[in-house]
Amino acid sequence: MSSRVETIRHSASHVMAEAVLKLYPGTRLGIGPSIENGFYYDFQLPAPIQNEDLAAIEKEMRRIVASGAEFSRRELSKDEAKKLFAEQPFKLELIDGLEDGTISVYEQDGFVDLCRGPHVATTREIRPDAFRLQTVAGAYWRGDEKRPMLTRIYAIAFESKGELEAHLKMLEEAEKRDNRRLGKELDLFSTHEEAGPGLIYWHPKGGRFRVELENWWRDEHYRNGYEILFTPHIGKSWLWETSGHLGFYKGNMYSPMQIDENDYYVKPMNCPFHIMIYKTNAHSYRDLPLRWAELGTVYRYERSGVLHGLMRVRGFTQDDAHIICTPEQVEDEIAEVLRFSLHMWKTLGFKDIKAYLATKPAESVGEPARWEQALVSLRKAIEKEGLAYEVDEGGGAFYGPKIDLKIKDAIGREWQMTTIQFDFNMSERFDMTYVAADGTHKRPYMVHRALLGSLERFFGVFIENYAGAFPLWLCPEQAVVIPVAQAFDEYAKKTAAALKASGIRAKADLSDSRMNAKIRDAQNQKIPYMLVVGQKESDSGAVSVRYRDGRQEADVKLDAFMERALGKIRDRSLDL
Repeated sequence: MSSRVETIRHSASHVMAEAVLKLYPGTRLGIGPSIENGFYYDFQLPAPIQNEDLAAIEKEMRRIVASGAEFSRRELSKDEAKKLFAEQPFKLELIDGLEDGTISVYEQDGFVDLCRGPHVATTREIRPDAFRLQTVAGAYWRGDEKRPMLTRIYAIAFESKGELEAHLKMLEEAEKRDNRRLGKELDLFSTHEEAGPGLIYWHPKGGRFRVELENWWRDEHYRNGYEILFTPHIGKSWLWETSGHLGFYKGNMYSPMQIDENDYYVKPMNCPFHIMIYKTNAHSYRDLPLRWAELGTVYRYERSGVLHGLMRVRGFTQDDAHIICTPEQVEDEIAEVLRFSLHMWKTLGFKDIKAYLATKPAESVGEPARWEQALVSLRKAIEKEGLAYEVDEGGGAFYGPKIDLKIKDAIGREWQMTTIQFDFNMSERFDMTYVAADGTHKRPYMVHRALLGSLERFFGVFIENYAGAFPLWLCPEQAVVIPVAQAFDEYAKKTAAALKASGIRAKADLSDSRMNAKIRDAQNQKIPYMLVVGQKESDSGAVSVRYRDGRQEADVKLDAFMERALGKIRDRSLDL
């Protein structure tokens, strides 16, 4: 995003605030930053508004934009700023939080707002056909549930009408692909507010997808030198005190439960459990590296307002792994993890992948030499794979640098998925050692690694990327046999049984619906193959194939169809 479009968006937020004040006198102003693709502004309004009211605000904004009013900057003392915003309590609170000295404000068309800037020169630089108010939402002042609930108006804004139209088209496509909508339509999963928000119920079809994904995941991990672990869901407070989670992460952990007069916590992470397994035995440098993976379900508190389908949940299964190695091994291990990650994503059909290298933050632990070695190893691995990457200065965790992989989906949205994270903290906290070649005890290096991130969020991204039309090998239902009339039900059942016996997930639709209705239902359910059978097919041991993408193929011998379909399943082909 260019600095110019950010400036346009922030300037447009001031125009929106002016418009709201004119239409709703007595409004109290919060903040109005630019955000990705647009801006928002928070208001305490004298009366509630709905999405239907946004058209009037937009109209007033366009009048202001057309006026060509200049954005002018003024500097005030703290006392002068307080007098200027005497009727705006949220602005007064912001002023109190500023350091003593001059405070800047911006004015356009008689409207004044507290702001550091910058802004465009005049309102005419905000194209009237390149912004759109989107929705009304609630937002607590400063994100604090104990503070007043304000009205937040979201908007999108671009430099040109064409960019706005392209974004609106993308939003329309995103709505069609929304994982919550498709999850219900395809009967994949559900959430139940009354039973606990943010928790995912995997239905049989979603469960079949997950089983196929997990089986492949395990096979690939065994093939790449990993061992699979299973660890408990709860641990005594000692474990979380030692790991540092109770000190750094307690706000995202659930309240403890009392067992035998001890506090136990449900796990937000798997790593401390893997360390306990490591400490069961003494280790030599000859034992390393250890590559331990787990599909471990964890629980983290998220505010109810941010929960969103499969994308933001409170309970999820991480495809987690920890690599424990010597300093000499770390560079090769990082390179191997990155290669493995890219192989997994490309098999799943994602080829537009970018890396982000997150460096040392202001507050950190660990020797500087370790940080430098880790960063060199991460950078070399990225460059070896020829990946485009950006440096995220200071974006690492306090305990080590990391690589984040972001993938682009079918409509151009970028998702952060894989994380490869160094950790200089845990081995110290848990006194992890190995016996080196010279007989001394040394600290191992530890690398946290999640390839898919979490199965729930991955499933959400996967649903939206494919709009529910999954690659054949991951489809819960791969084929449906449709008789042209009830007289061919027996052949349909026999055909479905043969398909299932061969390893193809198939069923016969023997409902009372007409053939065309059955085909339409199968298409709506995104089933790859619709096998229509009648007299001709029954006589010759064949099927007529209708593909999910609309293609048709008549009189295909059943054995030939099964051989071809099984080959595509075995090869994890992305086409039918």
